[in-house]
Amino acid sequence: MDANRRRQAIMDCLQEAAQPITGSELAARLSVSRQVIVQDIALLRAQGQKILATPQGYIILSQDNSKLLKRTFACRHFEADTRKELNIFVDCGGIVEDVVVEHPIYGQISGSLMLKSRADVAAFCRKVEESDAALLSSLTEGVHLHTVRAEKNEVFRQIEKALDDAGILLKKEN
Repeated sequence: MDANRRRQAIMDCLQEAAQPITGSELAARLSVSRQVIVQDIALLRAQGQKILATPQGYIILSQDNSKLLKRTFACRHFEADTRKELNIFVDCGGIVEDVVVEHPIYGQISGSLMLKSRADVAAFCRKVEESDAALLSSLTEGVHLHTVRAEKNEVFRQIEKALDDAGILLKKEN
């Protein structure tokens, strides 16, 4: 299979998928290395394809998400409270798009999350534990932002209250 056909096959797989697909899964389906998939994804993005890399795998950014309301929450907590924080967002009906920190050298650093359910949160936390990787918030003494999408503002009010009650919401007086 030539490179153009392979890239089209990647797009077909992603468009037909009901859930994220890992680079390893795509590589196995197309009989190439994971590195070839990573390069193909980079080229597809350069061509304007809206492919998002999440902890669960690759997805095509849905136009449906653009119709949802968006809000950014400033948070601060220790790593041990990560699961609690993320579950608050999804339990209230939010979709956690990303995490963002402000680095003194690189400026804003973000990581895509796309967490919609407790199962997504559990898989993310399991991946953090298994990889022994540091969270971005470890660079900023626990301070970070989350971009969250929801269908209505009431979801944001519920999230804000729950984060505040949990001592996770970063407030102006902190």
